[in-house]
Amino acid sequence: MVVKEQYLVVISVLDGRRFPKRPKHKLVVETRFDGELLATDPVEHTDVPEFSTELAWELSKKALHQHRLQRTPIKLQCYAVDLVTSAREHVGYVMLDLRTAAFQEDMPAKVPVQAKWYPLLNTKYVRLKPELRISISLENDAQAPDESFKAKPAPPRKGQVPAESDEELDPKSLMPMLNEMEGFYQIGPVERCTDMFVLSVTVGFAANLAQLVPSTMPLPARETGFFFYFSLFGNDVTNEAFHDLLNPNFPAERASLRVRSGANALQMYFANQPSIQVHLCCGDQSLGHADIPLTGVLKQENIHLLATQPVAIEGAFRLIPPLKTQQQLPPVPIDLAPVVGVSVSLRREEISLKSPGIPPPPSTPDKQRIIEEEKTDKVTTPTKAQPEKQKKPDHSPPERLAHPQETESPADSMGSYTPIEEDKGSTSDELSSLTQHDKHQKRKEKKHGEKSKEVVEEVGEIARPRLDENSVSSSSHPIPILAIDAATHHFCFSIDLRSIKDMDTPTSNNIFLRYTYPFFGSSAPIMTHPPVEVRRHTEVLLPHSFCAFDFATAPQQLKETFLRIPLLVEVWHRDKMTQDVLLGIARLSLSNILNADKARVASKAEGSPEGWRQICSERVAVESTDGKQRHVCEIHIVLGLEDYGPISTREVVLSSEPSQSTTIETTKPKPQEVSEENKDTRDTREYKAAMELEMWKEAQEDMFEQQLKEKEVSHMRALAEEWKRRDKERELLVRKKVDEYSRLEEQLRLAITDVEKRERQLAANEAEVMRLKTDLQRDYERKVSELKDASHRMKDDCVHQVEIERSKVNDLEEQKQRLQEQLTAMERKVEEKEKDFQVYREQINTKPEVRLQSEINLLTLEKVELERKLDSVTKSKIHYKQQWGRALKELARLKQKEQAEAKARLKRQQQELEHMRLRYLAAEEKEVVKSEKKELEEIKGELSKFQQEMQQQKQGSPQDVPQHNGQQQHAGRHDDLDSSLDDHVSRLIEERDTLLRTGVYTHHDRIITELDKQIREAIAKKGN
Repeated sequence: MVVKEQYLVVISVLDGRRFPKRPKHKLVVETRFDGELLATDPVEHTDVPEFSTELAWELSKKALHQHRLQRTPIKLQCYAVDLVTSAREHVGYVMLDLRTAAFQEDMPAKVPVQAKWYPLLNTKYVRLKPELRISISLENDAQAPDESFKAKPAPPRKGQVPAESDEELDPKSLMPMLNEMEGFYQIGPVERCTDMFVLSVTVGFAANLAQLVPSTMPLPARETGFFFYFSLFGNDVTNEAFHDLLNPNFPAERASLRVRSGANALQMYFANQPSIQVHLCCGDQSLGHADIPLTGVLKQENIHLLATQPVAIEGAFRLIPPLKTQQQLPPVPIDLAPVVGVSVSLRREEISLKSPGIPPPPSTPDKQRIIEEEKTDKVTTPTKAQPEKQKKPDHSPPERLAHPQETESPADSMGSYTPIEEDKGSTSDELSSLTQHDKHQKRKEKKHGEKSKEVVEEVGEIARPRLDENSVSSSSHPIPILAIDAATHHFCFSIDLRSIKDMDTPTSNNIFLRYTYPFFGSSAPIMTHPPVEVRRHTEVLLPHSFCAFDFATAPQQLKETFLRIPLLVEVWHRDKMTQDVLLGIARLSLSNILNADKARVASKAEGSPEGWRQICSERVAVESTDGKQRHVCEIHIVLGLEDYGPISTREVVLSSEPSQSTTIETTKPKPQEVSEENKDTRDTREYKAAMELEMWKEAQEDMFEQQLKEKEVSHMRALAEEWKRRDKERELLVRKKVDEYSRLEEQLRLAITDVEKRERQLAANEAEVMRLKTDLQRDYERKVSELKDASHRMKDDCVHQVEIERSKVNDLEEQKQRLQEQLTAMERKVEEKEKDFQVYREQINTKPEVRLQSEINLLTLEKVELERKLDSVTKSKIHYKQQWGRALKELARLKQKEQAEAKARLKRQQQELEHMRLRYLAAEEKEVVKSEKKELEEIKGELSKFQQEMQQQKQGSPQDVPQHNGQQQHAGRHDDLDSSLDDHVSRLIEERDTLLRTGVYTHHDRIITELDKQIREAIAKKGN
């Protein structure tokens, strides 16, 4: 069997530096490589943490080569673990390259690998820039012994926990595989992991969710509400949406999965898997997440409990906002931290959740009634549980954040939770039932889509619930009522964003406006739509820009609010390719409308007095948000305020059906006047009956007044609780705003300090610039004066040089004139000389010496031509001699070559002749032997013949004479055949030699080999 080479990829995490000191926190480094997750031991979160841990992965040679080819990175993630909440916080990560791993030889003494400092990327501690000292190396790994021939263990009996060893289970094989036919997930080997389990995750409640959202953060698609989201084995799970972050009201929902596996396999799977992240979402945006570790669900010490009862981890887990949002939020104390109640339970499929090991909680009759109502609607909500004895498991979160309940509600067998409350004061059962009934009524209103038309929106005032006395007798529970104060006026405020103009941008923009003013009763942003294209130096009307708000408040509170809080209108640019961009903000004081002229307006309600209307139109400048106070554009805003006067004191019933609302009408019976004159009538039966009736009426009236007082006390208590709750909400919001303002004030103080420092630097730079400017001006004036003096000197020099050149030009002109006169005289002399020479030439040509001289010249030319030809002929002769020499040499070489070839042929012929001679001698010897044999045979024949003759002579028989003649003829024919074969062989040899002597054929040619073959056949035939 071929042994595969195995390698170990070893990452040594030694220590770190530049970390901040964080008490009650520990540092953990996790790495996922080749599908396996490894982590270091938790160490103290100090400035110099010491890990001293090695992480190793076993790889085959092929897998290692594949990872190197693909350049697979190794990502080491560093987490800070809170010891109080068990929450993990991502600190940063380090990327390693597998190709840089040093190879460690398999020797007893290995050379230590040099470690390097790696900075943490995307770290939370930006200012400190922490680093980790890490080394990476490769080592040979010995092949594990072959255990393929070991017997497999017998399958476990039904109801028995299989004895699985951690060494036999491979963590890589512990992955959930979906079995669609039977509807469960398989974790672990199929042949061993055969038990069925049910894994359930329940999101029960949430508290303090407003701490996750800063006031400046825009929430996308807020009308869809908020919801919780988590992923379980790749399945996305969300709960029912809710709309109020201050009082999150949603039913507890449980998500369950059937899992087929073993107890030890599940324990290993939960230990190697990351925690479940529960996200609080608004649309597609995550506002925060909580990590629920799965390691606490099933531990080694409580595996035996799984056979008889469920195991679970439950509690309130802290929600951590995203890193970008976390930097904007102020620190929050632990008791006000945002939390979500989650329960993760695991049980066998045959064990019901209503197990005897989990006792149900005690409940009062009122709470039992609420649970039954919620069960009919298939909706469950967390209730305020009474104090009871709790079993606190070892894996539950600390009690500072939550008080997890281990009991289960009988309504739906789901774990109930006690949310975090700021006030631990007890409330009556009647108030609890009233609150639960209101929630139940609201949910029924949502289901049927009915809206109460008698609900008056309350802004700045606290609603005071009352009871209708007539409804007490017809209903088993009280109905809350709103009361409107007499000092409250009915106002209608309208805002119309008319147009926008004077855009200070080089390109066109798609503009829409956005504003919010919570005082009007709505925190939702108001936006113009659709976006309009605005170009520079143009004015564009804004569509769908009018909005009116109806609300009730006191005039003094309205005035103070308008004076204190301005209206902020944001100008946004929408681009299809990128996110919306905030261009600027316009600040408009709403107090200006209070000084506008008033006009009469008809009231909306019949019989009510007329109201007043005030309209104000303004143009407001929009300034940029980059801190430079740059003018962006100008918008036209029209404001309107209508006052319809005070609202009469009345009571409005908050119920799902408006027809159930009735008013209080109580009439007292007038006592009958008894005349003194008719005193005798007291003794009559009618008088006694009337007296008893009056006394009964007074008793009923006292009883009714006592009931009213009791109801008034109970509802005053409910009102006090509602006031306290709202006061706490307002206090929470005010505290949050104060923290934000203090943080902004600190940022502003730092910015002012920075600006002052910059101003001082600018003043120093300005003084330096002024000094440099003065020096440059002085240098400039000096250079200008020098240049002026130099230009004067150069001008004088040039004038003098021009005068000198002019004088030279005059001298040259005179000289030129003289030379022209001399040239004319010389030309006349040359013409005279040419005439004389022409005459002399004519005289010479007529003499005989001249003719002889011409002939001599011709002969000389011919001689020169003949000499040239002689030289060429001599050269060609020499060339021919050289060619002739070369030809002779080539001929000699060919002759030598031919002689060598002839000698070789002669040698070959001699060898053949020698072979033939030997063959011939052998043939002759054979012939001699044959002749001798023949002679012997002839002698024997003659002897036999002689004997025969002798016998014939004796017998006298004449028949032997012809036979003797036939034998003589046969011997003669044999001699003729041998002579013909010799002639044929000699002829073939002569033909072959002739062909070879021509030089055209060699011994390897086909015709020569054929002749040799015929010669050998003839010689062999002759030998036979």
